[in-house]
Amino acid sequence: MIVRKSLGRVKSVLMLLMVLGFFFATYNLVSMIVGHKVGTDLGSIVDGKVEFTNTKSKFHVAVTATDAAYSQWQCRIMYYWYKKAKVMPGSAMGKFTRILHSGKGDQLMNEIPTFVVDPLPDGLDRGYIVLNRPWAFVQWLEKVVIDEEYILMAEPDHIFVNPLPNLASENEPAGYPFFYIKPAENEKIMRKFYPKEKGPVTDVDPIGNSPVIIHKYLLEEIAPTWVNVSLRMKDDPETDKAFGWVLEMYAYAVASALHGIKHTLRKDFMLQPPWDLEVGKNFIIHYTYGCDYDLEGKLTYGKIGEWRFDKRSYLMSPPPNNISLPPPGVPESVVRLVKMVNEATANIPNWDSLNRS
Repeated sequence: MIVRKSLGRVKSVLMLLMVLGFFFATYNLVSMIVGHKVGTDLGSIVDGKVEFTNTKSKFHVAVTATDAAYSQWQCRIMYYWYKKAKVMPGSAMGKFTRILHSGKGDQLMNEIPTFVVDPLPDGLDRGYIVLNRPWAFVQWLEKVVIDEEYILMAEPDHIFVNPLPNLASENEPAGYPFFYIKPAENEKIMRKFYPKEKGPVTDVDPIGNSPVIIHKYLLEEIAPTWVNVSLRMKDDPETDKAFGWVLEMYAYAVASALHGIKHTLRKDFMLQPPWDLEVGKNFIIHYTYGCDYDLEGKLTYGKIGEWRFDKRSYLMSPPPNNISLPPPGVPESVVRLVKMVNEATANIPNWDSLNRS
């Protein structure tokens, strides 16, 4: 299904000009623009405890992507498992959109619901393609009528392993606490983007933008600021060096804090093999790390194993059908991941004929 709109193109250009204007503005101006505080009323208070509301509201699943083979095959697997998880009891999933920030359609347009947006102007991402993510969300939110009240920001390398309910409330999104996002340990850098008058650095949540379930009106507020902070961080050599590939994650966390938004931190939102050993009641498998083991089932992380599954082994073409299962002794989470990848590739039509760069 192709989901495209021609209206709003002029508005998008104006929005980008505004964002770039923020990029070159002084921080005081940025603070004045993004300093609007959002309330934190989560619902009624019963016996001294907050009773959360809107937990049954559906959320729209949105994933940003490129037209590269590496992104395409991951999106196909993700969409396969989305369709299965959506109909499970307890799921609050609504519709799905792949936000394609390549500026043009690709061969998956009729397979995965897709909305095409423009990438940042040439050179602005400085080779860090993830900077296109916040700008993609700005354009999508501006141009599309989203039926659901909430949005799940997800990534291509997410597999839905259990039915996902709405973990957020209207004024408090839900996010996953990443162990490597440490605002308090980077206070000197953080103060360049989150000044003292805004509050302690601990106000910045240890999260990225994904996975996050958030009310769409909050994301509409945060997204332009997220673009602006991302560009400013990338333009600052000290910040760029310190944050590296997680820079855009820090930018989302800071942008949220600038708007006074705190996230409910849910460790069960996601698991990350090989470090998380069991699937349990977690909702999403995130297969960003390579899984390397010897034939006795011992992890050899940092060294290519006798058995391995690493998504980066398939940069130019998709993984083959029926990847061999790991040897005995490998954690259940890794075994489950490989079985789910194999099921998807066995059932997705024309798996091996598409997704080649």
